[in-house]
Amino acid sequence: MNKLNQFNLKQLSELLKGESDRQLLDNYISQNLIVARNPPVTRLLSKLSEDTYVLPEMRVMVLKKGFAQPTVNLMERRFEAGQVIFLSHNSIVRLGDFSEDIEGFGISLTDELVSLAFPTAVPPMLDGHVRDFNIPLPPETIELLESVHTLLYNIMQRDDHDSQVVLHLVAAFLWQVNHYWNQQENESRNALSREQRLFADFVQLVSQYATQQHNIDFYAQRLFLSPRYMSTLVKQVSGKAAKQWIDDAIVTRIKVELRHSNKTIQQMTDEMNFPNASFFCKYFKRLTGTTPNDYRKVKSD
Repeated sequence: MNKLNQFNLKQLSELLKGESDRQLLDNYISQNLIVARNPPVTRLLSKLSEDTYVLPEMRVMVLKKGFAQPTVNLMERRFEAGQVIFLSHNSIVRLGDFSEDIEGFGISLTDELVSLAFPTAVPPMLDGHVRDFNIPLPPETIELLESVHTLLYNIMQRDDHDSQVVLHLVAAFLWQVNHYWNQQENESRNALSREQRLFADFVQLVSQYATQQHNIDFYAQRLFLSPRYMSTLVKQVSGKAAKQWIDDAIVTRIKVELRHSNKTIQQMTDEMNFPNASFFCKYFKRLTGTTPNDYRKVKSD
């Protein structure tokens, strides 16, 4: 049985340093920060299996060419040229299809560096409620972000660079991304009906809390709705019952744990807030048609 794989900054830096082509070393690498300019994405992805990985650190990327179709935090995504991509720390990513011409730039940084870069006010996208996003940007906006990114890279190449300047440039880059994300959020919400906005909020809550909160009442309370009205609204907008959305998120996470960790049934029972292991097993079998142990056995063969 394989453990749930991590793909952290140290592993990323080792892959980058392992490349012999000088162009592929066009990155600044430290213990808490990687500033990557046109990294060899295709070659890096080809060295990783089509497995599921946990990314312990935050990643922010701007895609200039190509596309990728991973599964991020249990949801299928399509990343395309002209988009900025944000993955919060501990995001779960399963690699999928990607084009050979994929190209871009970005930064990867630890929580420790984030706390140093933002000692007081933290951009809303970093406050913990956003797990991931990908939004389109116009060419002139990408050029602006790239200019800040290039300045950060160039300063960090100097032996006498000032750490405070680096932190401020990291903060400027992330505040700028936050600005574009906030604009997109406002435009999207204005274009949606009230029901669609509430449904979007419901799905976000499910993504964040489903493994701990299994009951509809929790989500209805968070949305300031009655459980009956919320259930009706979710069914009308999505065609799927609210409880089914919650169950699907829980089962997907259980499958990830069964496939990629050595956790016992009791550990998963406790971590996912089930009353006991028997209830956990019956719940999983009712929704999948197989027991957790049988599912784990088949996937590990």
